[in-house]
Amino acid sequence: MEKNKNALLLVTGILLIIGGVISLIGSIIVLLAARVAVVLYAEQEGVGLLVFAAVLLLLSAIVSLVTGILGVVNAGKPGKAKILIVFGILTALLSVLGNILTVVGGGTFSVLSLITGLILPVLFLVGAFQSKKAFNTEQPIQQL
Repeated sequence: MEKNKNALLLVTGILLIIGGVISLIGSIIVLLAARVAVVLYAEQEGVGLLVFAAVLLLLSAIVSLVTGILGVVNAGKPGKAKILIVFGILTALLSVLGNILTVVGGGTFSVLSLITGLILPVLFLVGAFQSKKAFNTEQPIQQL
């Protein structure tokens, strides 16, 4: 019962897949570098934070990739809107957490970085809510 696909979900899903794959490759490299840093600088301050950041980056890449895949696969299935909303929120939260970790690690807070990190998840969420609205209007109202 697929009707028209939600173009916003489809496009943001594809972009999340591309970003997720690139981030996955980068996070694996960062994770390996963090492992080397642990071996070489185990007693230095901040190594634990580096490892945590590398693991968070890997988790974020995987969630972004899964979110994108779910968005593309379910762009024409309004009944799957709730799971898309959950993954969209999770992707946005991981983006915010990454910015918080940057500040905790000694970096500077950047509003521009926060905004650019949230653009795709927010647009994905808009598409998911559009899909949910379409699903709610398709359902017949049950009377008691």
